[in-house]
Amino acid sequence: MSNQPSEHPFFGEIISVYTRAQALADGVLIDAGPMAREVGFRWPVAITVAAWEDCIAWNESDSERQTHQDQSGRLWDVLFMAADAARTRAEAGPELRFELYRVPRVGRATKAELTRLKLVIGPGDAGEPVMTVLLSNED
Repeated sequence: MSNQPSEHPFFGEIISVYTRAQALADGVLIDAGPMAREVGFRWPVAITVAAWEDCIAWNESDSERQTHQDQSGRLWDVLFMAADAARTRAEAGPELRFELYRVPRVGRATKAELTRLKLVIGPGDAGEPVMTVLLSNED
């Protein structure tokens, strides 16, 4: 008998598989790109679309309506705070919670508000270490 999970009698046949690569291609995850390395991450970092929309996404009309910011600066802030959590609490395990002040994108807010995020470290599609930034209520 093979050691393939699909043939394991306890778990049964695999019904569906959704890989990290597929999630990136579908836009469910957004690659943090080279800025993640600049901040100090050695492994690939992706951000869920919900965390991206809440903490990073920003355009010119947002700046006109609310306060001037740019998307790359907001990405830097998220990655910097995630990297700080990874450096200062590495012994905490595969899930690190951290906080970040960001101007909400909705409405006409101009003051930063606290939001909670988490950094999850786990295996990628081939078992390699990868990191994902999520909203605190995401799985």
